[in-house]
Amino acid sequence: MHERTYLDHNATAPIRPEARAALMDALDATGNGSAVHGEGRGARATIEAARAKVAALVGADARGVVFTAGGTEADTLALTPDFFRGEERLGCDVLITSAVEHAAVLRGHRFPVEQVDVLAVDSRGRVELEELDVALAHHAEAGRRALVSVMLANNETGVIQPLAEVARRAHAHGALVHTDAVQAAGRIPVSMRALGVDLMSLSAHKIGGAPGSGALVIADPDLRPAPVFSGGGQERGRRAGSENIPSIAAFGAAAASAGSAVEDEVVRIDALRERLESALRCEFPELVLLVGDVERLPNTSCVALPGVPAENLVIALDLAGVAASAGAACSSGKVTASHVLSAMGVPERIARSAIRLSFGWSSGEEDVDRALGAFRRVWPGLLRRARAA
Repeated sequence: MHERTYLDHNATAPIRPEARAALMDALDATGNGSAVHGEGRGARATIEAARAKVAALVGADARGVVFTAGGTEADTLALTPDFFRGEERLGCDVLITSAVEHAAVLRGHRFPVEQVDVLAVDSRGRVELEELDVALAHHAEAGRRALVSVMLANNETGVIQPLAEVARRAHAHGALVHTDAVQAAGRIPVSMRALGVDLMSLSAHKIGGAPGSGALVIADPDLRPAPVFSGGGQERGRRAGSENIPSIAAFGAAAASAGSAVEDEVVRIDALRERLESALRCEFPELVLLVGDVERLPNTSCVALPGVPAENLVIALDLAGVAASAGAACSSGKVTASHVLSAMGVPERIARSAIRLSFGWSSGEEDVDRALGAFRRVWPGLLRRARAA
């Protein structure tokens, strides 16, 4: 079988060796983390060790880490009108978010539709701060408290949002701030304290952990969002159900591995992406590189061959041994029009041709070589068909 190159880390990353080892060790152990006997205490120790490692990855207090089944559940847990500190209710009357958020935020919140404001973004996909100011002032004047949710980095384009400034402006109006940092954590240095956000969603499998684990990190450990479902008192009463200890253990190991190398990895991965993009621009003048002139994740490229449906390019690359992605493929298994690119005002002919190439911890120079070879094989035929259409 021919070697393949995997350029879809933003969808899911290969499991790291450290995470695999932690997963297998936890599978071999027995014990419920809520039990008081020796096996239960061992399970609890595994959970708490992982909690500390996840907190360290994003510069947070371990007491604020709530383990979930993934990033989607973490978003849903965070995006509620009802927060509590002890018995005191800290209600939010409106959700303010951006047009380029992941579907887990745009469709996964627990606010009535009429209590949601969706902010426009500029041509590079960054939230319009002036529009945020207007929305915050409008709701504050009406006596409404807002919950603002803006992602740290976009899953399709890699564009990094001015999140610290979003948080500063939101807090000036008494709002709470949530960020979906699923794509950013472990790929760039992330400090929850420096960003000034109140809630942050994470996902294990994006950084080389096992599927089935994520986390909502809460800056104030005493702040409690209304649970999604009720049951036992796990996770300090914030998320009912016995913890998925093997996946949590793997999450902790992946977080420690990613965090220890993140600064070096930023340089290494950025060099891979730059080499790929430079060669593609040089060899294929018809190629459009989207958001190449704005701060973005070092691992993510969004490119298009106008007139060629993204699905055709993804399939052609797959047959040539390269795994890439497009549109909302990570959530539906199908290639659909990108709401992100549409919100940015990208012409439909380009938006429907855009694909995503994303590197990660397992990527190397050979992946760039194989990707370029695949493009050289498939591009001429795709271009001929596009010109003939």
